[in-house]
Amino acid sequence: MARETLGSRLGFLLLAAGCAIGLGNIWRFPFVTGKYGGGGFVLLYLLFLAVMGYPLMVMELALGRASRRSLFGAMSIAAGGRRIWRWIGGILSCGCAILMMYYTTVTGWLFGYMFKFIGGTFDGLKPAEIQHVFGSMTGSAAECAGFMFLAVFLGCLVCGIGLQAGVERINKFLMGGLFLLLLILCGYALTLPGAGAGLKFYLADFSRISLEAVPAAMSQAFFTLSIGIGSITIFGSYIDRARSLAGEAVVVIVLDTIVALLAGMVIFPVCATSHVEVGSGPGLIFLSLPNIFGTMPGGRWWGAAFFLFMSMAAMTTVIAVLENLVAILMDELHWTRRFSSAAVCIGMLILSLPCSLGFNLWSGIQPLGKGSTVLDFEDYIVSDNLLVIGGLVLIVFCCSRFGWGWRNFEEEAEAGNGMKLPRIYRWIVPWLLPFLILFLFGINFYSRWWK
Repeated sequence: MARETLGSRLGFLLLAAGCAIGLGNIWRFPFVTGKYGGGGFVLLYLLFLAVMGYPLMVMELALGRASRRSLFGAMSIAAGGRRIWRWIGGILSCGCAILMMYYTTVTGWLFGYMFKFIGGTFDGLKPAEIQHVFGSMTGSAAECAGFMFLAVFLGCLVCGIGLQAGVERINKFLMGGLFLLLLILCGYALTLPGAGAGLKFYLADFSRISLEAVPAAMSQAFFTLSIGIGSITIFGSYIDRARSLAGEAVVVIVLDTIVALLAGMVIFPVCATSHVEVGSGPGLIFLSLPNIFGTMPGGRWWGAAFFLFMSMAAMTTVIAVLENLVAILMDELHWTRRFSSAAVCIGMLILSLPCSLGFNLWSGIQPLGKGSTVLDFEDYIVSDNLLVIGGLVLIVFCCSRFGWGWRNFEEEAEAGNGMKLPRIYRWIVPWLLPFLILFLFGINFYSRWWK
């Protein structure tokens, strides 16, 4: 079976950015920023993007392009057929499935809010009443599971249509709409009374930084770029060697960071204006954003449009990660794209149910202690463990003779026109990053389980 390819460079950049841009920027970034201290956390996050996120993204893309496979088989091929790397790649690829087990539930919430805005549910509601809407939705097993089913079905449908006709074409439309609406809402949010206080906390408050914020910022950098579990590797396998991957990764990370920063510039001014607690956790955007639309002319339709495109932003990641799972079945079992997409759809519908039911029927299951949910547990497995461990494995693989080796990696990363990999990373990646990742991983583990 001939390897599919993307139709254009723009398609690749938007698709790779779409994999990174999603709930990590618009849902997770604002609430972890609020939880860990505002401006100080943002500064740490940007630092980790440059020091860790960038070289690891280049590694994933280079590995995919050199092997023309998903991470499941890419490591073994690049390492000359060593079977142990096939098993390691397979274990890390499981992170894509675990990520989708809760990512699709939160994506479903976004669809739910879109339909509620269209139906007028939020018309005339006060902030306290808006909070009740979110609790009512998550407390309904039928709503949570139903909207999750919609996210899984649409994602697998797009993957089943094809790489260029489905995944690439639809992603271009979704990304364009997301940027336009974010710019409009950002402009409006900055005019709200009290917006300055929100911006001060978000960009200029460095007094609340804590030790726990350091590993949290590292986890967020890994999560927002979806590195370490192979979801980026697959898109490297779909492009040619015309452009340097060291340069393409910069573009992808810049696009991702712009969206994250814009999302914060919408949400934190709204929180300050509406007196919503910035550290209110995963429900932050569902508690804060409906307030802004209540003050806007035609706010009902602005709200519907925004949550539509928030859903689509999340769907860009859903589609990208599901594409990785579909590609694994196509590469390893030689199934057709449509059959692979159907199999992934059925599997993810079943695997995603525990998270959806964890807010209602299974709310008594609190795996990380009192008040925690299945979503918290699954996010902990992926964000605090698999993504970080996957990043460490990538470093070892690309820097050691036992794996691919630095020269082979660098040659692939720099092949083509464009920026070359800055030489400082020759020292930072093999000698600094492994120890830094292990140190911060240890701090995070200690903070959660022994402190």
